[in-house]
Amino acid sequence: MKIARIDVIPLTGATVDGGWPQDLEPEENLHTLVEIHTDDGISGVGSVFTSGQLTRGAVQLLEPMLVGQSAVEPERVTETLRQASFWQGRGGSVEHAISGIDVALWDIMGKACGQPVSRLLGGNYRSRIKPYGSILFDEPPALARRLEETVGRGFRAIKLGWRPFGRRSRKFDEELIRTARQTVGDEVELMVDAGGSEQFWPHGLNWARETAKMLADYGIVWFEEPLPPDDIEGFIELTKQSPVPIASGEVLTRRQSFLPWLERRAVDIIQPDTTKNGGLSETRRIAWAAFDHNVQVVTHGWNTAVGLAADLQLAAAIPVARYVEYLTPCAYIEELMVERFTLDDEGMLEIPDRPGLGFTLDHDRLKKFRKD
Repeated sequence: MKIARIDVIPLTGATVDGGWPQDLEPEENLHTLVEIHTDDGISGVGSVFTSGQLTRGAVQLLEPMLVGQSAVEPERVTETLRQASFWQGRGGSVEHAISGIDVALWDIMGKACGQPVSRLLGGNYRSRIKPYGSILFDEPPALARRLEETVGRGFRAIKLGWRPFGRRSRKFDEELIRTARQTVGDEVELMVDAGGSEQFWPHGLNWARETAKMLADYGIVWFEEPLPPDDIEGFIELTKQSPVPIASGEVLTRRQSFLPWLERRAVDIIQPDTTKNGGLSETRRIAWAAFDHNVQVVTHGWNTAVGLAADLQLAAAIPVARYVEYLTPCAYIEELMVERFTLDDEGMLEIPDRPGLGFTLDHDRLKKFRKD
C-alpha cells in the first residue's frame, strides 16, 4: 500500500480565542488537517497546530519524499522526512506538518490492520480516561458563568489559562482562583496555566514560587507554564520548591528537545503536543522516556477532533496516563466527526477501539470550516 497524495485542509470560521495578546477571531486559521490517500483507497487524517499557509509550504517541501512511500510504516516514513529536512526544518512548521502526516499514517495503518492505533502503539492499559475542559480565565463574574457551563457539560476536571491571570496583581490572581474553587466546589479538579509562553512574559522564579504557594491553598492539581518555556534552569529550581506539581513542554518539538527536561527533572509533568512535536511516533517515544524518568505525561491539546482522537489512542497505550486536554466549547472538536465525543456520568471519555483513530471525518460537516 503506497501513499498516493496528501490534501491540506485549513480550518476557519470557528477558531477559538487562545488568550494571546493579539485576539484571535473565528475566521482566523490556526489549525490545519492533512488527509493522506493511498493507492488502495484507504485514507487517514492528521491534525497540525499551524496555519494552512505554513502547513501547505511544508507539505510542498516534504511531498516529493512522501508520495510513493509505504503507507503502513509511519515511524520509518516520518523519521526519514525529519532526517531529510534538517536544513529547512528541525522544528517549527516543518516538524508541525510532519506531526499531522504521522498521525494520518497511524490512522491508515490501524485501518489496514483492522486494529485501533492504541494496540499498534503497544497495547491498551485503559479503555477510558478523564478529560479536562480547557478554558480561559476571565473577569470573576464571567469566569463563574463559564465554569458553571463547563461543569454542566459533564467535566469533572477543568484547566484555567492565560489572561487575565498573572497580568494584574497577586491579589487579583487569588480572587480568580477563589472564584473558581467556590464555583465548582471541592469535587471538581482545577488546573492553572499561567501562559508563560506569551511574548515577553514578565515574571520570573520568585513570582512563580509565591504563586504556587497560593495555588496550593486551593488544591490546584498542577501549575502550567509559570515561566518562559526556554527557562529550564528556572523550571528546575521551581519544581524543587513548588508545593504543587509543575508542568510544561507544549512548545517543544522533536524527542531530543524533551530529554534535558526529563533527565534534569525540570518538571513534574511533561506536556508534548502530538500535533506539533512530531506526531504519535515522537509522542510515544517522549512518553516512554518520561515514564523511565518517573515524570508524568499529560499531552497538550489546544486541538481539533482529530488531535483529540490521537491523544486518546496514545493515552490508552501509556501505563500512567491520567488526563487528556479537551478544548471546550470548540466546533472543531464537536462538529468534525461522524461519531461524537461523549462524557459519561463520572466525567470520563471512552477510548474508541475501532480501527485507526476510532473516529470518522465527516466531510459534509467539514465543508463549512474548509478554507481551500
